[in-house]
Amino acid sequence: MNPIILNGHHFKDRSGRTLVLRGVNLSGSAKVPFHPDGATWNRAGFYDHRDVSFVGRPLPLDEADEHFERLHSWGFTFLRFLITWEAIEHAGPGIYDEAYLDYLYQVVKKAGEHGIQLFIDPHEDVWSRFTGGDGAPGWTLELAGFDLTKIHATGAAILHPEHGDPFPRMIWATNQTKLAAATMFTLFFAGADFAPQLTVDGVSIQEYLQSHYINAVKQVVLRLKDLEHVVGYDTLNEPSAGYIGSKDVRKRSLSLPVDMGDSPTILQGMALGAGISQWVPTYALTLVGSIPTGWRKLNTRGERIWLPGREDIWRQHGVWDVNAAGKPVALKPGYFAEVNGRAVDFNRDYFKPFANRVAHEIRSIDPDTLIFVEGVPSQGDLTWGPSDAPDAIHAAHWYDDLTLVSKSFHNWAAYDTRNVRLVLGAGPVRRSFVNQIGEIVRQSERQMNGAPTLIGEVGIPFDLQGKKAYTTGDFSMQVRALDATMTALEKNFVSFTLWNYTPDNTNARGDLWNDEDLSLFSRDQMTGSGTLDDGGRALKAALRPYPHRVAGEPLSISFDILTAVFEFTFRHDETVAAPTEIYVPRYQYPRGCAVEVSDGAFDLDLPAQTLLYRHTSDRSIHTSRIRPA
Repeated sequence: MNPIILNGHHFKDRSGRTLVLRGVNLSGSAKVPFHPDGATWNRAGFYDHRDVSFVGRPLPLDEADEHFERLHSWGFTFLRFLITWEAIEHAGPGIYDEAYLDYLYQVVKKAGEHGIQLFIDPHEDVWSRFTGGDGAPGWTLELAGFDLTKIHATGAAILHPEHGDPFPRMIWATNQTKLAAATMFTLFFAGADFAPQLTVDGVSIQEYLQSHYINAVKQVVLRLKDLEHVVGYDTLNEPSAGYIGSKDVRKRSLSLPVDMGDSPTILQGMALGAGISQWVPTYALTLVGSIPTGWRKLNTRGERIWLPGREDIWRQHGVWDVNAAGKPVALKPGYFAEVNGRAVDFNRDYFKPFANRVAHEIRSIDPDTLIFVEGVPSQGDLTWGPSDAPDAIHAAHWYDDLTLVSKSFHNWAAYDTRNVRLVLGAGPVRRSFVNQIGEIVRQSERQMNGAPTLIGEVGIPFDLQGKKAYTTGDFSMQVRALDATMTALEKNFVSFTLWNYTPDNTNARGDLWNDEDLSLFSRDQMTGSGTLDDGGRALKAALRPYPHRVAGEPLSISFDILTAVFEFTFRHDETVAAPTEIYVPRYQYPRGCAVEVSDGAFDLDLPAQTLLYRHTSDRSIHTSRIRPA
């Protein structure tokens, strides 16, 4: 029986208490190989994609006790544990890395020994490391006909190892609109409809890719199915529609709400892949949104992205061609907008059938496991109904996008990506954060059959202000930024896994992937104190009291970061006999704390960082308050 039970939009434990799940993503560097060093700044061996090993990701086994003990001490007892398709099946189709699967079992088992529960996240960003992200093996691109060594040169993706340092902030996300990743997502989700001439071993490219992805994930399920603390599986991290639904290939893809850097149209991207140079518009992201900055000529050397003897998929299917003047023209501008005269909808027609298939296949091995599902980032159009896989959890992501992209926190300005608007003023910014996360919760309730919500990714970059804190030791801006996010999560009373905890994070190279640096921990911040808090970043904001198990329905929670005063109110459930359990971090109360309750009795165990509160039945609503002694 799964130790987490779903009841309406709440998580419950076996005693009937409402669970509040708090944890981290482990880890940012799990996206890249451990051997050879796959940090994205390192070009050496980058294209030797079949001869890699992810043994050691997310952490070396001999360091597991240290990191799991620290996470448990920090109150982060629920992990979103990252794996990648590439880690399992990098050597070729159907060739599984047994050493990695053996390692994975050992490190996941170790988490349970420290009282930590987790769910497995088959992670990908913009398809693959070879399209500027992570996830899918390199052979999937070769299967489609791509020459990996030509992807960057043809403008089909911007790659850190090819571009070099400094790598533009968050530019990697624009790869989902470019030829390589957009093509692969289109083939993966809808290849049978949009590339019917492309088959592998007698089946559509869509079926071939999906079945290999699912079978790779099933290797993990087979290894972990008897570990009770492994409570579920995500279907796919941050899916993308690729070209699916694009109404006109002569325009830029609408997969991103904003433009950054080189922004070719879909047609221009296809022409660039064919070796035809193009002048493309360039954009910069500012407080008022994307603004044009000029034009840049791409693929000036006329490189061709397709392997020798392989056809351009989209030219083969009549989407575009070259006219008598040698210029690319769209033959079917609306090719990706409809199938057999019916307008396509990515979520309805492609993503949901895929996610349900993943759920069914995983549960054929582990019937009681939970399924975590997320739609296209920053879009609220995912639906999940009674006919879809049961016991699903909405695991959408949320970030303060202005801070994420600018790497500076402005408490007076924010950008609401879902509603595409700038928010100004300290009060409106805080309210906007609450409302944006609240929209995700409301989507779960209204569009997803009342599914529980867990924010699968949320966090801040720590390399703010040009990494100033790493020199001065002053992390006050990071504390303010993280507190604003944590407060918004608390006001919505939502479970979450912070992005992220990276054991091998460094100040110089961050999380080892595309210059991101969002880890709560870095050995470069260690002072030699010998405590589990050593190496933590912005812990004043990250480590805060919270009700982990509630004997009823949570009503309100607040934590004042300046005074360290915590207040919590809930309505009790008469069928629950177990006490409410509150995490009380020593970090916030080094000299102890005072506790006040509205009724009943409590036991405070500071060494165990736990407050057990036993309410009375004389009143329905109960309040507890914690303040420094």
